[in-house]
Amino acid sequence: MKSKFKKNGVGGLFAITLTLLLLTSSFTNRGNRASNEKTVRAVYTAYEKKDWNMLKSLFADGFTFSSPNDDHIDIKEYKIRCWPNSANIKKFDIDKLVVDGDDVFVLYHGWTMDGRQMQNTEYFKLKDGKIKEFTCFFGPGISFPDNKKK
Repeated sequence: MKSKFKKNGVGGLFAITLTLLLLTSSFTNRGNRASNEKTVRAVYTAYEKKDWNMLKSLFADGFTFSSPNDDHIDIKEYKIRCWPNSANIKKFDIDKLVVDGDDVFVLYHGWTMDGRQMQNTEYFKLKDGKIKEFTCFFGPGISFPDNKKK
């Protein structure tokens, strides 16, 4: 091994260091990816369990929510306008969840307590493992649980 270092000199040491850094970065990115996925999945669990404190703990300082009905509302307004929907949520089935660094996209089907179905896509922007931005794009059907359309 010593002879290889002498033969390859600084370039060989650099290559080994770079390889170790890339491997470490890869494992770190996988860890962040898994952590971000877990955080976003917990949003849906909090709604199913009707657990505001669980949901609130997932949000970063300066959290905002947007949808076709809301434009960058803060956590206080989110609790007033959106959280009451949790009473109408029975369950979510996540069809697709894609993590790209701190960006997470989710496509899901949800069911209300009275059996109506909704389908939405949601975008989450995370910072330091917490949700900084949450945007909901309504899909076909009832769109959101408090909508009275059949």
